[in-house]
Amino acid sequence: MAERSFTSEVGKLRLGAGDTFHGEGILAVTKALLQAGVAYVAGYQGAPISHLMDVLTDANDILEELGVHFEHSASEATAAATLAASVHYPLRGAVTFKSTVGTNVASDALANLASGGVTGGAMLIVGEDYGEGSSIMQERSHAFAMKSQVWLLDPRPNLPSIVTMVEKGFELSEATRTPVMLELRIRACHVHGSFVAGANRRPTFTLKDAIENPRRDVDRIVLPPASFAHEQEKVTQRWPAAQRFIRDHRLNEIFAGDAADFGIVLQGGLYNSVVRALQLLGLADAWGESLVPLYVLNVTYPLVDEELHAFCEGKRGVLLVEEGQPAFIEQNIDSILRKRDSPTRVHGKDMLPMAGELTGAVMLKGVVKLLRRYAPQWLEGRSLPAAAHSTMPALVVQATRERGGGGSLAAGAGAGEAAAAERETVLREADPHIHPRPPSFCTGCPERPIFTALKLAERELGQHHVSADIGCHLFSILPPFDIGATTMGYGLGWAGAAALNTRATQRRTISFMGDGGFWHNGLTSGVGNAVFNRSDNLLVVVDNSYSAATGGQDLPSSRAANPLRSTRHGIEQAVRGVGVDWVRSISRTYDVAAMRDTFREALTTPQTGPKVIVASSECMLNRQRREKPQVAARVKAGERSVRERFGVDADTCTGDHSCIRLSGCPSLSIRDNPDPLRRDPVATVLESCVGCGLCGEVSHAAVLCPSFHRASIVSNPARGDRWRARFATWVIGWLSRRGEARLKAVHG
Repeated sequence: MAERSFTSEVGKLRLGAGDTFHGEGILAVTKALLQAGVAYVAGYQGAPISHLMDVLTDANDILEELGVHFEHSASEATAAATLAASVHYPLRGAVTFKSTVGTNVASDALANLASGGVTGGAMLIVGEDYGEGSSIMQERSHAFAMKSQVWLLDPRPNLPSIVTMVEKGFELSEATRTPVMLELRIRACHVHGSFVAGANRRPTFTLKDAIENPRRDVDRIVLPPASFAHEQEKVTQRWPAAQRFIRDHRLNEIFAGDAADFGIVLQGGLYNSVVRALQLLGLADAWGESLVPLYVLNVTYPLVDEELHAFCEGKRGVLLVEEGQPAFIEQNIDSILRKRDSPTRVHGKDMLPMAGELTGAVMLKGVVKLLRRYAPQWLEGRSLPAAAHSTMPALVVQATRERGGGGSLAAGAGAGEAAAAERETVLREADPHIHPRPPSFCTGCPERPIFTALKLAERELGQHHVSADIGCHLFSILPPFDIGATTMGYGLGWAGAAALNTRATQRRTISFMGDGGFWHNGLTSGVGNAVFNRSDNLLVVVDNSYSAATGGQDLPSSRAANPLRSTRHGIEQAVRGVGVDWVRSISRTYDVAAMRDTFREALTTPQTGPKVIVASSECMLNRQRREKPQVAARVKAGERSVRERFGVDADTCTGDHSCIRLSGCPSLSIRDNPDPLRRDPVATVLESCVGCGLCGEVSHAAVLCPSFHRASIVSNPARGDRWRARFATWVIGWLSRRGEARLKAVHG
């Protein structure tokens, strides 16, 4: 069950030639694939292109009508290898996944694909997850394009440009026998707009044709001596063909302004930010008409030397707008212009930051620097936006110092004294009253009690080395749990502790892995590796029934029936199948006491060999998405419905707040103590409570105060419900009156 359904929107994919498409970027990409005559699509979900997989799933009927095969791949490597169908056959294929973690996983298949080349058009649609909204290490797709010589498309973030680059991308791939990579930033994925649709095309050469008429060309297989010839072919044939195609089809765009002696060269995906900065300075209008000449690189690799030189000719300088580091494009442009003895000066990282997202404020500062150097008269008498004067934010993490990082935050990083001073100034100017808000588990998350139980077990057994993994469970590294030392990649939790496997100690390491990571890579890289090397350590597989971190897509172990995929394959059965003997399955993670006892057993048992705990409970978000509409429908129909809530008895609460420290539930907070003789605030349960019961379970397992109570909220109560409510109210009232009477007697 994905977090968002496109069932009502995929009908737009049936629009014909001349119709106007209105909608979201991710839906427009799917429409462009169908218009390009794609024969197959595969992929692995991940931000910011998760919804593309969801669109394709909801549009499966339309895909089948057009003869398009679609599948969810086991990993990004699986997806990239799927493009092998285009090596010998004139089949257009597309795959999609998150970058750069996805391109890391897919790099082996991608390198082999690019080496031998393709016959049909092959496109990789990667979600460029870079910048302030990212959840991964900060790297760019550009390095992978250069490494394997895959052409990199970076379209302007509007629907006509995106659709055009999808269609032209397939043509470019076929004309050069080279796969292409289309990178989409999160704003491009979710931008809304319109374009004039084309007709959907059935593949002229089908998968059936390929299967029944097999072809092979040994020169396309990566094996010496053919592999040596591939490199020569890349340089002498494919590269020049790509430059000709890009130039002849005008894939890059030039917007000529009035200023003749300077301009801006920019990545296509950053076009909107550049134009907005110019607009704030009064140098462009809302329609993109700019006084400053713009050279928009909708293809950032390869660059077209003649085109670039023509734009720069007669200009004193250009500003290259390139996001992130290393400065690949800047170095390339400098090389091209210097070899042609061009006097044009290239500015880039001297006016824009070397690392970090080029946000609106950052872009504005860079453009102002360019104007102050080449057209200061354009700024005279003009009131600049406040962002143009503010201090450039330093890319630092204050927690580094607070947790013992020590020293200057800029020291040792190759920064100069001025940069260090600027960073220190930013920290001093930060508002001390603004507390950090680390990401955390959702309210009612079934993964929270797992780490609560581990904290309780470690109270008895001492701290253990914990190897973390990618997924929701990675939030355990942050307060209040502070569990986890490293994370090395999706499904690599147990592999991350592989070196810490020695008989010199009785203490065992603990590794975590989600069900998504388990099926992605963990079964072989983690479990199989541990069995083979006779590890005596512990793995906890956090099974919440979905690929929850990427939007709730189904997995092989999902319990829900899926009409398109095969599910309900048990994780315990899988780990036993590769040789794990000690396996314990917990079917309800909210049972904190049972989880704690299982941890204790796993960490103290004399049995040697790898140990696996499969901790299973359904993702609360997906559960709520499924149950809330059902409950609302029953209530609307007048049917009886019950939901549970928890509360805290303020008279019993001691104000210790261990319940909060051990669970970290967002629904647990504090309020003033109603007893005037007690100062400590008491715990309270907010309205966001979903009734998972963790707070009460923690109090029981940790032997805390018995202050939690459970209440049932009944909608459309039956006669028996009303009678019980009246009786309970009467009993409570009678007890209250009796207590008040005793107090009056005591005080005379």
